[in-house]
Parts: sequence; structure tokens; C-alpha cells
Amino acid sequence: MTKLAERTSLIKPSVTLAIAAKAGKLRAEGVDVVNFSAGEPDFDTPEHIKAAAVQALRQGMTKYTDVKGIEPLRAAISEKYQKEYGLSCRKEDVIVSCGAKHSLYNLLQAVVNPGDEVLIPAPYWVSYADMALLAGGAPKLIPTTEATGFRIKAEQLRAALTQKTRVFILNSPCNPTGASYNRDELLAIGAVLEKHDCLIFADDIYEKIIYDGFDVHNLVALCPVLRERTLIINGVSKTYAMTGWRIGYAIGPGDVIAAAAKIQSQSTSNPTSIAQAAALQAIRGPQDEVAMMVREFQKRRNVIVDKLNAIPGIRCLKPEGAFYVFPNIAALLGKSGNGKKLSSPCDVADYLLDEAKVAGVPGEDFGSREHIRFSYATSLEDIEKGCARIRDAVAKLS
Repeated sequence: MTKLAERTSLIKPSVTLAIAAKAGKLRAEGVDVVNFSAGEPDFDTPEHIKAAAVQALRQGMTKYTDVKGIEPLRAAISEKYQKEYGLSCRKEDVIVSCGAKHSLYNLLQAVVNPGDEVLIPAPYWVSYADMALLAGGAPKLIPTTEATGFRIKAEQLRAALTQKTRVFILNSPCNPTGASYNRDELLAIGAVLEKHDCLIFADDIYEKIIYDGFDVHNLVALCPVLRERTLIINGVSKTYAMTGWRIGYAIGPGDVIAAAAKIQSQSTSNPTSIAQAAALQAIRGPQDEVAMMVREFQKRRNVIVDKLNAIPGIRCLKPEGAFYVFPNIAALLGKSGNGKKLSSPCDVADYLLDEAKVAGVPGEDFGSREHIRFSYATSLEDIEKGCARIRDAVAKLS
């Protein structure tokens, strides 16, 4: 057997992608699977964005670009944050990468040294901890509960920060919980961070997918003193249904962005030129279809929350943003189904896929042993069908 690098043993494959692939395989075999595992919008990329890519292709935009991305796109990103949050930044302080995940990876590689702590509120997006490990860092989780809406409190952050803390990651709205931080909560967190010399990674990838008039705020806009220590990570994947186009970006201090660009130059070089042209149109073009998608997601959220809460043994908070619910299934643990005792969320997810033909992602991979993640980035018909199947499968447990 080939001897592999030790770093490969520190991490695990992305469980969300693995489960989506398993559900896709079953569907390809003719099995009627309701897929609640997908971490992407089910809508198509808007036509005007696709048209921009076609035009770029026809105009010969098929060569290498600047490693940090084409200048018009970086300028558009700068203008977006100036217009929406009052943040002025130079296009030199922006790097475009192959997705927000790639941006995060580059940044962690650029700033984390062996043994540095990376603080992560839990539940958390599955890749944060593994990317920190790949950078030689030590992931340190800050647990949250349903009682706080899955949001950390300022005093928790204060207690978790140490001299070893290098990075604090804040994802709002959050994957997997949909939890979003309001103005007062961000100000309280910012006040704590002002007194500690660590970097802040603000993962804004779901910033536009927000409900019930929730007022979205930017940490740097609220706490300008943190400007030189904050990296904003975002992209076009979720907002514009462009997950496969692989365009994300980061904004931050010029020296950190330059270091991330150096790393990117030795890996992927520039993001795909044609996808950059599409992203430029996404950011600068009409936003009507974004609003349409959000309205539809909100309808679906309301339905899935109500139906899950009607199932004995399941309780589910109503998320403020993103397109996931994170129901508590602790009451199902210890029960048996299909001759097997359900001892963990992973067991519950396996049971639901086998018995109900519903795919969900177990909470262990998000840092919880009492929850499972369902995505409502699917049709209302599938949501109603999937919830009915879950209800029937739960009723069979003993």
C-alpha cells in the first residue's frame, strides 16, 4: 500500500457531499429518494448570468487571468460592500478564488501556524475544523444550544479566547442551523474581540438568504476598529444558485490577501475566466431572481418546520436564514428500527434513508450528537412527501 502523508489521516471526506452522492446513486437506480442533504439551491442559475458566460466564451475570454481575479470583478465586489455596508476597500484587498471554501482554505494556510487555535462556534460547517487541521492549527469548539438559538454569547467567546487563539470564525447565517446574529449580538462579540489580538473570519456566504425582515449587519461596519484584523469571505454560489461555477472571494488586509494570492498562485492559479465573467454579471446585474428565491425558501422553511414539529420525538427551531433546519432528534436515540438500535444521529440518518428513503446529514459532522440537518432547497412537494415519510418511519420505532 502506498505510504500517504500524515495530514491525510487528520481529516475525513466531506460527509455532506458523500451523502448527496449516495442519494444520487439511489435515484439513478430508480429509487424514489427525497434528498434533504443538498447544500445548494435547487433553482437554476439566472439566465442573464448564463448569458454573460456565453458572451465571454464567444469573445475569447479563455486565457489565464490575474491570480486574484479579473479587475472588474474585484471592483464590483468592493463596490458591493461600499454600497451595502458602507465599507470602503481597494480592489487590491480582494481575492477571487474557486469558491468560498477555497478562499477559506487559502486564508487559513496563510495565517495559521502549527498549534494555533482556531475558534469555531458549534454547530459548525463541516469543513472548518478539517481545514484548520490541514493548516496545522488546533480547532477549538465553542458549544451553543437551542436555548440561545444556536448563537454564542459574548461571555462564552471571552472565556474561550487564549493567547494561542489565532482565528475566530463567525458564520452568519449559519450552516447548519440557520442562526443569524443581530446588531446587538455582533456589537457584544465585537467588544470582546477588540481586546484580543486574533484574526476574525466572517463567513457571509448566506448573507442574502434571510427571512422575516431580519436585519443583516456586517461585523466590520459595526466595529471599524476590527477592520485590519477581519477577513470577509463570500461568494456567488448560494445567492445566485451558482454552486458549480466555483467563484468565491475574500476581502481583508492587503498583506493577508497578498499571502493568500501567493498560495493560490501555486495551486489553482486564477479561478475559471468564464465563471468570473458570470460572477461579475451576478453581482452587478438584476437582483430580482434572488428575491424570488428567498421568498420561495421562506415558504419552504415555514412548511418543513411546522411538519417536523408535528412529529413526536422531533423538535425544530425556525431558522433566521440559509436553507437548512437542524431538528433535535435526541428523543429518538435509544429506540430501535429495522432490528437496529439507534444510538447516534448517524444511525438515525441511516435509518431514515433505508426506511423512509429520505436523505439527511447526521449532526456529528457539524459538532452535535443530538441533531440532524435537513435542507429545504427542494420543492414544496418533496418537503411534504419527505416529512410524511419521516413521520411514518418514526412511528415504526420501538
